[in-house]
Amino acid sequence: MLISILIPVYNESASIIKLLNKVNAQHIDDITFEIIIIDDGSIDETLLVLQQHPELYSKIIQLSHNKGKGAAIKEGLKASKGEYILFQDADLEYDPDDYSLLFYPILKFSADIVYGSRFIAPQCTRVHYYWHKIGNRLITFLFNILNNTTFTDIYSCYLVIRRSLIDAEQLKTEGWEQQAEILSKAVRKGKVFYEVPISYHGRTYEDGKKIKAYHSIAVLLMIIRARLFFH
Repeated sequence: MLISILIPVYNESASIIKLLNKVNAQHIDDITFEIIIIDDGSIDETLLVLQQHPELYSKIIQLSHNKGKGAAIKEGLKASKGEYILFQDADLEYDPDDYSLLFYPILKFSADIVYGSRFIAPQCTRVHYYWHKIGNRLITFLFNILNNTTFTDIYSCYLVIRRSLIDAEQLKTEGWEQQAEILSKAVRKGKVFYEVPISYHGRTYEDGKKIKAYHSIAVLLMIIRARLFFH
């Protein structure tokens, strides 16, 4: 089974090679990785260090300027060939050592969607921002009510999804709310959903964390729009 790992990157020269080494260290029976990096117009040395280590990835897509994570994901989806897509951030907040947990429901139960949850007894979770957690709980609560699901953490980075459930050309958003759009559409088409516990090593804003609490507003609006207007 081919899994396409999409890694959007923006100014992550300090972490990207370490992250790619960890991804390449994962060996799971019956699974092959296609590692796609989308450089979202980085202005540091990210592209340079990537070009120095071509053995660590399958292909790299270079955007002419910073368009945002959602735009990078769309380009990665268009280039992907895997039966499943795994979304991976480049900042080491999420650990590729959890891949075996994420892929277990796919290999065992042919899951359509697998989410890595930071809230169902992970081995370890770094204490992070309170209002981020409150926003996440609110987003997840609303999504579950509108879609009759029982997810615990819909804004975890670690989402594995069957490729046939996503049409990059049909995605309407390119901001932080895009993940809610992808999940809303996939839940309508898919049937078998699982969650697994993952560890989390959240960065501070001083370390380079980009998402802010106010981004949850756009996510909430997308969840509502998707339920009422998307077909």
